Amino acid sequence: MDTNSAPALPLTSAPGFTAGRPPEWDVEIFMHGDEIQTALITLERNRRTFAWKCWDVDSDGLQLQVGRSAVTLGGLLKHLALCEELKFQSDLAGAPVLPEFRDVDHEATWETWAWDSAKDDEPEALRDLWVRAVHRSRATVAGILSESGLDYAPEGGMSLRRLISDMIEEYARHTGHADLLREAFDGATGEGPPREFPVP
Repeated sequence: MDTNSAPALPLTSAPGFTAGRPPEWDVEIFMHGDEIQTALITLERNRRTFAWKCWDVDSDGLQLQVGRSAVTLGGLLKHLALCEELKFQSDLAGAPVLPEFRDVDHEATWETWAWDSAKDDEPEALRDLWVRAVHRSRATVAGILSESGLDYAPEGGMSLRRLISDMIEEYARHTGHADLLREAFDGATGEGPPREFPVP
């Protein structure tokens, strides 16, 4: 695939990246994509792997803790949804975050809020919150990429390139936590989801 012949296309559509929808898998793009394609497909691979670790897990599984750590799968769903909202809605677009995250002093409660508040949430509510945040992120990122590209940065803020990189790092770290928690719950292991796993 020649990704340089139509410079506008790789911004949102070359990796199948449509606002509100996940990209479709494309081996050629995965192996030889340009900077934007590589950034998006790496972020989406991390999202998909994390989703797989949290799916088909009941309330007991989402609240399971290992050792002295407060981290749970339910808390991770809430924490990563919050990270999506803060990075791509608040920091990048200057837009309000989802209602579930308003009226919370996140700076003061960053270390505890997600884990504590997730204890009272139903599994489907936690998964739905994360999916909604991800869909909003895709829509925002697609719009900004189509207009300005990876170098876009709000006044005084970080570039989209930096924010995507930070989000990839966030998922990479916490998917490792999810690996351990899922295995502790039901013994399920694996590096990545099967091809038929539906991308949220």
